[in-house]
Amino acid sequence: MPVRLRKLIGTILIIILVITYALAAVTFASLLLGASAWWAHLLYFFFTGLLWILPAMLIIKWMEKPARR
Repeated sequence: MPVRLRKLIGTILIIILVITYALAAVTFASLLLGASAWWAHLLYFFFTGLLWILPAMLIIKWMEKPARR
C-alpha cells in the first residue's frame, strides 16, 4: 500500500477514533458519575483523556511503516 494512502486512511481512522471515544467517554460519565464527587469526575476524565492515546499510537505506528518494494 502506498504511504500516502496509508496516511490518509490512518488520519481518517484517528478522527473517527477521537470522536467515537469522546462521545463514549462522556456518555459513560453521565451515566456512571452523575452524583459522584468532584474528584471522581477528575480522575475519570484524567484517565479517559489519556486512554485514547494507546489505540492512536497503534494507528500512527501502522501509518509510519515504510512502503514495501
